[in-house]
Amino acid sequence: MFTLLGTDPSSKARRGILHTKRGDIQTPQFMPVGTQGSVKAVSPDELTQLGAQIILGNTYHLFVRPGMEVMKKFGGLHRFMGWDGPILTDSGGFQVFSLAKLRKITPEGVHFQNHLDGSPMFLGPREAMEIQAVLGSDICMLFDECPPHPCERDYAAKSLALTLKWAAMCKEVETPGMKFGIVQGSSYADLRRESAEALVQIGFDGYAIGGVSVGESEPEMMAAVEAAEPFLPAEKPRYAMGLGTPPQLVEMVARGVDMFDCVLPTRIARNGTAFTERGTLNLKNAEFTMDEGPIEDGCECPACRKFARGYLRHLIKANEILGLRLVTLHNLHFYLNLMRRIRGHIEAGTFAEFRKKFVSEYVPWKSEEVAAPLTA
Repeated sequence: MFTLLGTDPSSKARRGILHTKRGDIQTPQFMPVGTQGSVKAVSPDELTQLGAQIILGNTYHLFVRPGMEVMKKFGGLHRFMGWDGPILTDSGGFQVFSLAKLRKITPEGVHFQNHLDGSPMFLGPREAMEIQAVLGSDICMLFDECPPHPCERDYAAKSLALTLKWAAMCKEVETPGMKFGIVQGSSYADLRRESAEALVQIGFDGYAIGGVSVGESEPEMMAAVEAAEPFLPAEKPRYAMGLGTPPQLVEMVARGVDMFDCVLPTRIARNGTAFTERGTLNLKNAEFTMDEGPIEDGCECPACRKFARGYLRHLIKANEILGLRLVTLHNLHFYLNLMRRIRGHIEAGTFAEFRKKFVSEYVPWKSEEVAAPLTA
């Protein structure tokens, strides 16, 4: 299911192809987030034109609304949202622990009140996989517990034991797509190793590194990936969940990660912030009022091909929907094009030079540009 085409001699960066029944996915790859059956402000046709090869959906949100009866009526998420390509669905574990109003964890799963109306619900490993089967997911994530940060070692160890128990239960449920295990273990390197080795023993089609970008520092985030990666099989794809900024993606690729998702490009677009090669631009700033140039020179996205920064600023300040749509298209193009460039540099043997230049010249984005946690 995964073909490893080549590696970078200067790092652990990999070039591969993940084969699915709905098409091949070139890796490294970024997956736009369509949590509720929609990548915010963007149509499926536009995603195709941007070059998206796979998108992300979420079990928890779709389970709560519109519900499984609707999904069964439409024959799954692909037909429901009009997307013909592959879909990866998160199991909903993170949302249960971060969004549910009240919850009680048991060995069988989690009893909780959903975030919409507080009605009682239950989600466990079998239920999560059965829901993903109804959705018709091409890649199904196992149901896990994502421990908070910071996290005491004792809690992290107990949480990991429960996640591994659930992983074995998930493996038993038949689904139409591939199954990915999720490495947990908080910030403890030995627990990350234990998690990776146990999941490989159970046997999955790919492996994700979860519990990252949950409030820890960037060095801790990188350390969590570094602690797990050596114990994951080279012949299977690796996925870092919920990451991240452009330099973080480059650095994660250098650490052997193949797949990424993050709400950042669409979320900060709705605040009027655009990505560029050298950092972000807050297009609401007055300095762009008379600016006749595109968001970024040389960019081929729909916004940059036709519209000026001054016009985009006007749209955003006037709360016109077109403004946030155009900036969203630009940001998704930036992320997807970054992955294309990374793949090209790995193939050409120039990834080391690209990595050094890109990361050193990129100005970190400002926290005030984001209105809510990136993992929501």
